[in-house]
Amino acid sequence: MKTLPLAVPHMNEAEAEEVFGWILDGDASDEEIARFLLAMTERSETSDEIAGAARALRARLIPIQAPDNAVDCCGTGGDGHHTLNVSTAVSLVVAAAGVPVAKHGNRAASSKSGAADTLEALGLDMEAAGKSAEKTLAELGICFLFAKNHHPAMGRIQPIRQELGKRTIFNLMGPLSNPAGVKRQLIGIARPGYVPIYAAAKAKLGTERTFIASGDEGLDELSLAGGNELADVTGSEFEMRRVDAGMAGLEHAPVEAIRGGDAAHNAKALKALLEGMPGPYRDAVLLNAAATLIIADKAADWAEGAAIAAESLDSGKAGKLLANWIEMAN
Repeated sequence: MKTLPLAVPHMNEAEAEEVFGWILDGDASDEEIARFLLAMTERSETSDEIAGAARALRARLIPIQAPDNAVDCCGTGGDGHHTLNVSTAVSLVVAAAGVPVAKHGNRAASSKSGAADTLEALGLDMEAAGKSAEKTLAELGICFLFAKNHHPAMGRIQPIRQELGKRTIFNLMGPLSNPAGVKRQLIGIARPGYVPIYAAAKAKLGTERTFIASGDEGLDELSLAGGNELADVTGSEFEMRRVDAGMAGLEHAPVEAIRGGDAAHNAKALKALLEGMPGPYRDAVLLNAAATLIIADKAADWAEGAAIAAESLDSGKAGKLLANWIEMAN
């Protein structure tokens, strides 16, 4: 077994890749890993460390074939706000608008209901969806890449994360390690001050275009409540911007307005959204869908993106897509 280094000194990218290779390959004890992850979290990870850790995870994943224009939208989790599943709904809305979505996700690690939990409560068989991911992505324009199916090295890490019950660097690694190799993403993170650091990590890994976003209150997606920090990453560079709901013609609303619950609660809310329910949940989905459509070059600006997303919902296309997905996958 390897003895992990003290996490206090910062590692360069190559060192981080090596150390996380040890962790993922089972060359360190659970106690060592937990101590190491907590220490990193307490002193905050650097862009080099995030990029190196992501490279280690990427080297061990099981990939799938995907269209060149496929996108992903997800949050890192760990924000403590326990909101409804916004990025899961965004995936359906964006895919129904004609942009292939390779949704990468997992069960809840530090929240009440992760994407996999909510989709399962809606009737999507996770095992079947995983086996049919390439098929549903090619034919329907959507798939769910269940992390445990594509990151076998994470099998022994997940119980450690659940035991810790708080955000670790693994929250940050996941969105950077999509098995479809997507080149365009919307990634929400839980710390607004950390956006440029995470954007720098994404820039080291390369991308056609990615938005890294965080609500001012620490929401791991674009928030309706107030302002948002956003990094627009293209290639190996990024620019910082401020974004708010008004840019998409949407009303502000407090985070409490989209507070979620367990998988059954969140699934019920998502179903109501697809059936036309108005309100803050819909607006949060429209805002984040607008960002994803901009990234995908499907919308020129926030207002157009929100309008395309609204049509995807109001026409019933997003709801029909979910029904077809469940039928095909199951």
